[in-house]
Amino acid sequence: MSRLDVFINRMVSQRACLNYAAEQTGDMDGPVFELGLGNGRTFDHMREIMSGRPIYVFERKVESNPASTPEPEMTILGDVRETLPAALERFGATASLIHADLGGHNLEKNDRFAREISPLIEPMLAVGGLMVSSDRMYFDTLTELPTPPGAVEGRCFVYRKDK
Repeated sequence: MSRLDVFINRMVSQRACLNYAAEQTGDMDGPVFELGLGNGRTFDHMREIMSGRPIYVFERKVESNPASTPEPEMTILGDVRETLPAALERFGATASLIHADLGGHNLEKNDRFAREISPLIEPMLAVGGLMVSSDRMYFDTLTELPTPPGAVEGRCFVYRKDK
């Protein structure tokens, strides 16, 4: 499979999973967290499909397209290994939806990072909240859900906090 096909599968899957997650959590009150802004494509999509919901973006350094850049008060700057524990103190276990697309092109490095940050993400979700990730995550108490129609198996993962 070409790198272009891999990228297309990731984007199609990300959109399908985010649309599903937005619908499933639409009646929840908690904030939405976007871990990793990049150029802002997924943030822009989330803003469109979750109009009126507070979306906080976690990023080391904002370098997104100006049209896809969150307001400064909705941006949490720094390394997620430091900002996620601080956000847990600030928000508690209230996130209705967390999306993470933090990996790069090195699959082994992505897996190590996913193992490192999974325990930081897990306590932030409210009961019924969903986690959508471009990489497999490692949670003790979240349930992995089947991917929704339109997603390519293995290109995006959805997890739910049941209790």
